[in-house]
Amino acid sequence: MGRVVLVTGVGRYLGARTAQILADDPAVDRVLAVDLVPSPHPLGRAEFLRADIRSPVISKILGRGDIDTVVHMNVLATPTAVGGRAPQKEINVIGTMQLLAACQRAPGLRSVVVKSSSTVYGASPKDAALFTEEMAPKSPPRSGYAKDTVEVEGYVRGFARRRPDVSVTTLRFVNFIGPRVRTPFTEYFTLPVVPTVLGFDARLQFVHEEDGLEAVRMATLADRPGIYNVAGDGVILLSQAVRRAGAIDGPVPSLAAGLVGSLFRRARLADFSPEQVRFLTYGRAVDTSRARDVLGFAPRFTTEQAFEDFLATRRPQVEGVHTWAAGMERALLDSMTRGRAHAG
Repeated sequence: MGRVVLVTGVGRYLGARTAQILADDPAVDRVLAVDLVPSPHPLGRAEFLRADIRSPVISKILGRGDIDTVVHMNVLATPTAVGGRAPQKEINVIGTMQLLAACQRAPGLRSVVVKSSSTVYGASPKDAALFTEEMAPKSPPRSGYAKDTVEVEGYVRGFARRRPDVSVTTLRFVNFIGPRVRTPFTEYFTLPVVPTVLGFDARLQFVHEEDGLEAVRMATLADRPGIYNVAGDGVILLSQAVRRAGAIDGPVPSLAAGLVGSLFRRARLADFSPEQVRFLTYGRAVDTSRARDVLGFAPRFTTEQAFEDFLATRRPQVEGVHTWAAGMERALLDSMTRGRAHAG
């Protein structure tokens, strides 16, 4: 018999695509797709169940659905998607805690896969060139999504100790990018003026959305417990990415970077937490040898290719934003010129 899989977080693109891909896999008999809201994205043959993983109902679903595998995709990177930082933390941390408590009581469970993030490594000027899975951060995350991922992984490790009979896999993804996924960084690179930190040129790594989803599929079916970094090969400098996006580099002194991030959040132009500002200052890169050697995962797209694929599909939108910005600039200059003429 094939697997019966429960996928959380299907109200967003990556969760929905995970459910769809697994439902189409011949090794999977059934997929239950769970979220508090109906998915706006296609789920294929997956069965949607409206449920809040923070509530006791998730235990009932796990108890009566013959579920042997749980894929936890409901760890949110963006607070604006759920109405602010407080709901985001509750979904990420409390939701994971309640889900794992339900998993602990599910006798038929054999595998858990958790979508985590390389943000657990933090960002610091003292960082190694590449983080391996065993390395601890030089500057541990202190806020936002990055801190959530640290807490989520703590609960995952506790669950693995309590249920040694269950295969537990944690995937630490770098930033997803591609033609369809929407993240703070895909919005960042569509801005006409991209704020950067003066005097720094961060190293960036991306994983193409299709590669990331393939890593989830492989981890779900392979039963290879452990922690794995997932990223496209190579790095790209922030300055290179800004130029390729056709944007204007807007360097900001490091002391004002936090203020700029706050202003962009309030204007809903991009969601920059303090931890993301640190990342854009110092950058981060991870070693993916373990994913290749143990999980057998080899990305099709390098970091640069993933970024180019994102630009190829978003270029009309980027150009439209830039045209709008140029028009606004001309209108402002014309207004100032007319004002000076009247004053004279």
